[in-house]
Amino acid sequence: MGAQWKAKGKELAANARGRMFGKLAKDIMIAARSGADPASNARLRLVVEQARKVSMPKETLDRAIKKGAGLTGEAVHFEHVIYEGYAPHRVPVMVECLTDNVNRTAPEMRVLFRKGQLGTSGSVAWDFDHVGMIEAEPAAPGADAELAAIEAGAQDFEPGEEEGTTTFLTDPADLDLVSRALPAQGFNVLSAKLGYKAKNPIDPASLSAEALEEVEAFLAAIDANDDVQNIFAGLAG
Repeated sequence: MGAQWKAKGKELAANARGRMFGKLAKDIMIAARSGADPASNARLRLVVEQARKVSMPKETLDRAIKKGAGLTGEAVHFEHVIYEGYAPHRVPVMVECLTDNVNRTAPEMRVLFRKGQLGTSGSVAWDFDHVGMIEAEPAAPGADAELAAIEAGAQDFEPGEEEGTTTFLTDPADLDLVSRALPAQGFNVLSAKLGYKAKNPIDPASLSAEALEEVEAFLAAIDANDDVQNIFAGLAG
């Protein structure tokens, strides 16, 4: 969660499936502005690969590409907005939104942050590094993550969100370069995106079970908002 917070539990994951497709569709539409062909659009290629790995319906995927590329005659206007603040118990949080109406999203965020604290721009960002995050899995047993990181040009690596995966951390400008290089080093790329990694994550063990539940409930409520793309929380592990 020091990298990116994700809902836990089978029921939460099932309920979030529709929202996940919605968020991916937005990413695809934004990426497709630079061209509808994944072969010549690195950003689109990465998001399309991610969508396919989570079994997004082909019709939904194709529609998002065409809409983003302007091939359907529909205008697509999304604004990228970051909200900073604290979850309960002073856990720092960065919330990344893609919205077609900031006048709707801003008050919704203020309401959601009532159980925490909504900060001003820069009030929490100083405690996070802006990095490229590549989730990858070994293509074969024995693949060396440390060697792969060095050879592919990643800055660092750590255990991934899912068991058996590795998160390779890069300079934001090197995200696509490292993503392309990792397969030759024995790792299949599952997803690649820019994000925020907490510099001083809080150890969940330092919080009581009740306090941790309050933090999780706060983050889940924010994640349920349709305009929220990603949540980066300052929790270790």
